Amino acid sequence: MTGASISALAALAGSAIGGLASLATAWLTQSHQEQTARIAQENTRRERIFGEFIDQASKLYVDALVNSLDDPTKMIGIYAVIGKLRLFAAAETIHEAERVIEAIVEIYFRPPVDLHDRKMLDVDKYDLLQPFAEACRRELFLASPARRPPTRTARAAY
Repeated sequence: MTGASISALAALAGSAIGGLASLATAWLTQSHQEQTARIAQENTRRERIFGEFIDQASKLYVDALVNSLDDPTKMIGIYAVIGKLRLFAAAETIHEAERVIEAIVEIYFRPPVDLHDRKMLDVDKYDLLQPFAEACRRELFLASPARRPPTRTARAAY
């Protein structure tokens, strides 16, 4: 083998390796971007469902403070939302949502609260949604792309 053919083979091998490296980098980048987009989409879905639960629970909670449960169909909306939560949310978040529903049902069977009595308006006592909101915040933080541990393919890209 002559020096010229060795040089030609080295050039071809270098070009092939460079092309493969470029292809692998593009594939890894695309894979990482798709994963990041999927996580963002999941978080958006979670945020929407969490907000929907908070809206439903807030309405029912205020209603429960001043009324009795004359019409059980009032609870349909929140049960539908908790069903959605069970599809996407973490166990801790679902547990806190169930506690909120249990508390609302219990409040419906108590005597109505006089909202004009300032002693009855102890905010900490009536902040039913705080543990649920904190569980949601933790779940969204842990599921964020910046917080997730990199996957095997993403690690190879760096």
